[in-house]
Amino acid sequence: MPDPPRILIVTADFGEGHNSAARNLALALESAGAVARVSDPCLLAMPRLTHLVSRAYLFATTHLPRVWAWIYRSTDRCDFSRQKGPLMRLPKNALASLIDDFQPVAVVSTYPIYPYFLAQIFAQSHRPLPVFTVVTDSIEINAAWLRAPSDWWLVTDPLTRESMHLKGLPAPRIIDAGFPVHPGFSKLIPIPPEDTCDPFRILYFPTAQRSWVMQHGRALLDASPTVRLTLVLGHNHRRLIASARKLKSAYPHRVRLIGWTRKVPQLLNRHHLVVGKAGGATVHEAIAARCPMFIHHLVPGQEEGNLSLLETIGGGGLAASPEQLTREIQSLLANDAARWRTMKSALARHNRNSGALEAAHFILQHIQDPPR
Repeated sequence: MPDPPRILIVTADFGEGHNSAARNLALALESAGAVARVSDPCLLAMPRLTHLVSRAYLFATTHLPRVWAWIYRSTDRCDFSRQKGPLMRLPKNALASLIDDFQPVAVVSTYPIYPYFLAQIFAQSHRPLPVFTVVTDSIEINAAWLRAPSDWWLVTDPLTRESMHLKGLPAPRIIDAGFPVHPGFSKLIPIPPEDTCDPFRILYFPTAQRSWVMQHGRALLDASPTVRLTLVLGHNHRRLIASARKLKSAYPHRVRLIGWTRKVPQLLNRHHLVVGKAGGATVHEAIAARCPMFIHHLVPGQEEGNLSLLETIGGGGLAASPEQLTREIQSLLANDAARWRTMKSALARHNRNSGALEAAHFILQHIQDPPR
């Protein structure tokens, strides 16, 4: 029996979408018989600095979204193939060591910078490997993804594929596999459009803003007495728990609190609506669960494409204020939840719940035959 193919997946701790895509793709590859290793070269090479930059990124995207949008758009003008400083050299060396140690037959990158490092590493070693770039953004694609030296780009949807092709990438190398959501999504059964919607279960992912827990929670619960709210506090549990408990006390028997959980796929498939920020992982998980979504926080630039995709599908939209959240819930539930049923049907037609499995299948099919 031949040895199973070894696939190195590299990610970065700057936004959950990159890590989520990497973990889910590793699960799908392993279920297909490959050996997958997920690593973060930035974290390996510069652990303290990476943690600091990651915290700064979260602070900026939560509290200073316009500042982050300016930084994000400025990278469109940056040529990462020419960057030579220690902030580039150290993770590049860590990536080279990972390749030497793991001996993969292919490298998958869920972060746009690593393919530039790989091109330099392969030029020095004269042992190129197939490179698959998993693009975790939708429609509005930063130039760093487009210029990345890659054999294939795996993208989230047909609109993103068309957008990248129009900006110069060869169409045969842009693969519409879908966002790599957890493989478990493909086996779960969503709430059907014919559901009674009573109670109407809303899943809420708050940001680190304490005041928003009470403001958004009240807006959602006051929209209808049928609403039952589940708050997933996640990594912000300690920061938000006091506010969340106040909300729960103010609305007896209508609020459920959850800390960090691995059961997001199951939660999405058991709720009628999700409310959260416009991050790639959350939006595409909602799409995979056919769970309509309202976005309460949007980072300009980086996340605008995710909102555009959701609106184009017909599966949700932006509700940036508590008042708008209340109006949107009331609109969804009016006329026997007619609008909610329309959104559910639109998400069912889009039918994207197996992105990691599709990507794994494509990668394993093509690791022996990279394009020239």
